[in-house]
Amino acid sequence: MILLAAQADEENPEFGRLAGIYLGLLQYSYDENTGRFHNFLNYDRSWVQEAASEDSHGRVLWALGTCLGRSGNPGFQGTAAKLFEQGLPIVTRFSSPRAWALSIIAIHEYLERFSGDRLADGIREELALRLFSLYKKNALPEWPWFEPYLTYDNAKLSHALIRSGSSTGNEEMLEAGMASLKWLMEIQTSPQGHFRPIGSDRVYNRGEEKPLFDQQPLEANSAISACLEACRISGDLFWYREAQRAFRWYLGGNDLSLFVFDAASGGCHDGLHVDRLNQNEGAESTLAFQIALAEMKEAEKRILLEPAAETCFPAGSLGRGSPPGEPIGGKA
Repeated sequence: MILLAAQADEENPEFGRLAGIYLGLLQYSYDENTGRFHNFLNYDRSWVQEAASEDSHGRVLWALGTCLGRSGNPGFQGTAAKLFEQGLPIVTRFSSPRAWALSIIAIHEYLERFSGDRLADGIREELALRLFSLYKKNALPEWPWFEPYLTYDNAKLSHALIRSGSSTGNEEMLEAGMASLKWLMEIQTSPQGHFRPIGSDRVYNRGEEKPLFDQQPLEANSAISACLEACRISGDLFWYREAQRAFRWYLGGNDLSLFVFDAASGGCHDGLHVDRLNQNEGAESTLAFQIALAEMKEAEKRILLEPAAETCFPAGSLGRGSPPGEPIGGKA
């Protein structure tokens, strides 16, 4: 998040200081005996010994990959590279599809700068094929999804498949990622047209009634990231507008017309209940909003600066060619 915010506000020196602190924390969290990163820290600065989740490990790799792909600080790059190299191999033993997806996105960030790393490229290919196989196993015409249920951080699965399909030239994989994201955004649209993320009060099993609450900030964040990725790759402004719609969820464009983002504190409420906001403002929720804000700022800046571009972002960034759609400059 710090690196994304720094890209949006390059003149703020505070971002560099904070990035160094957080990178140091990740270095402290690595356990050489297990090849995993700790997640929960006690008050005495000792780590909770229970194994951290696979998803949290994937998120650490995502942070490290982003640091390697985007930071120009040689010190940060050296530390992040060592941790990334140590923490990457074990992901091939993970069983969580979301951990696969997070690791795939992490590797893509890393490969933006170190494209010749065959080990990382091989792990990415293996995880992407696992995710694609999961999609082909479970997808139905009325349910084009990776699992027979929806839980949390759902759009990350589509995001990973879209990026892998584009980068490897696997058109079938890319189309599956796009189709799954389009379906997910459709079922996360209220009758009034605003973004309505899948509720987290229970698992949404195929064929059951969709849970409407508790709506989580993480879902809007992952939807925004995935839609902006689809925009980069396809060049279709439909996806940018979908990202905008998901972002408005934080700012009152939701079922209760309430601000989930707290402008007074700079934090973000933990969710939207059926009749009220969750008054807690936890780290995950606040980070979800801040990442979404940084990504939207970056996207808006590039779109405004490149009004005649063929894709949503300048050529040579993350996308390849684009299928038919509305380019930045309007309809042809």
